[in-house]
Amino acid sequence: MSDLVTGDAVVLGLRPARLPSRALAILLDLAVYVTAYVLIGVALTLATASLDPAAQAAIAVASFLLLLVGIPIAVETLSHGRSLGKLACGLRVVRDDGGPIRFRHALVRGALGVVELLLTFGTVAAIASLVSVRGRRLGDVFAGTLVVRERVPGARVMPVPPPPPWLAGRFTQLDLSAVPEGLWLAIRQYLTRMNQLDPQVGAAMAARLADDLVARTGAPPPAGVPAAAYLMAVVHERQSRDAARAFRAAAAAAPVPPVAPGFGPLPTRGRASAPAPAPYVAPAPAPVAPPAPAQTPRAGGFAPPA
Repeated sequence: MSDLVTGDAVVLGLRPARLPSRALAILLDLAVYVTAYVLIGVALTLATASLDPAAQAAIAVASFLLLLVGIPIAVETLSHGRSLGKLACGLRVVRDDGGPIRFRHALVRGALGVVELLLTFGTVAAIASLVSVRGRRLGDVFAGTLVVRERVPGARVMPVPPPPPWLAGRFTQLDLSAVPEGLWLAIRQYLTRMNQLDPQVGAAMAARLADDLVARTGAPPPAGVPAAAYLMAVVHERQSRDAARAFRAAAAAAPVPPVAPGFGPLPTRGRASAPAPAPYVAPAPAPVAPPAPAQTPRAGGFAPPA
């Protein structure tokens, strides 16, 4: 991978194309251009048979420069570095800073390509590409360009091994909000490749990552738990939280079917409809007894109030 740095001090992870892929792309381009040159050359020879030899030679040179030099320059300029052969091989010509090429870059590449590719049958270009660290030919060196690979095979994502069963649910109260994504990525890469590492190197890396994780979470390290098992358990807890959060978000975003106003729920087939409730009848008031006649109070042992 090439560490190209842009003007904004951003490192670009570009993979330079090597000699086999570049040679295949050039052969495809040359096959198309040479075929077109031969067909048009035969047509021009038949059309200019009545002209003098000097005119025929001028037309031949003009057709050579147009088809084998001008057309490749125009194709690379208009397609921003993607000719037919490069498009088929997944390659592209870019500037040294990773940007798209312009006419001046394609002109320098095409002019030197006549010497490197056509006159020497690709010998100079092959030697220069083998000597160069990034596989550049002379046209790329003078134009300030680089041929990179656009289609990079994706790496298979390995699953994180599960934690030991006796650690399941032990870190549910752990605060993981202060752990950065870079540390999570480093832990995940270690866990997916720890079986490929030397045991001593792997143990040292696990201890260092576990110390960083403990420092971020603010919780003391568990006693008697290996560093690798601790990392597995914490990563498993984070994945469980992410899955639960995503499930809640999906459930909250699920649409609720609207109910038309003025209509009740539709009856279900195969079920008998419930009988209509009887109308409410207010109970009759209870008869009130007539008031009893007043009686003269008898004297008692309590004095009346003043």
